[in-house]
Amino acid sequence: MAPRTDLHILLKSILGSEAVYFQPPSSDKIVYPCIVYQRDKADTKFADNNPYRYEKEYQLTVIDRDPDSIIPDEIAKLPKCVFSTHFTVDNLNHDVFTIFF
Repeated sequence: MAPRTDLHILLKSILGSEAVYFQPPSSDKIVYPCIVYQRDKADTKFADNNPYRYEKEYQLTVIDRDPDSIIPDEIAKLPKCVFSTHFTVDNLNHDVFTIFF
């Protein structure tokens, strides 16, 4: 399986539902709580001017009506995952993370 597919499966298991969206188009009906994620950038490590490790970085956003949701806490436990920010729009809480996967 591709690493992004593995990440998608992992996020669905944490969320406990199918409401995980990769780059959703604006026409999709989003169900809450959900996780929306997209590619952000990548990190390449070099040795002797040759790349030896390449990791893709994704931005994950947990969106939930519950301000005390435990979903962000579970996402924060993932390896190579860092909390970025929190904001609220239309009474929906957004917790944004960056993860290398």
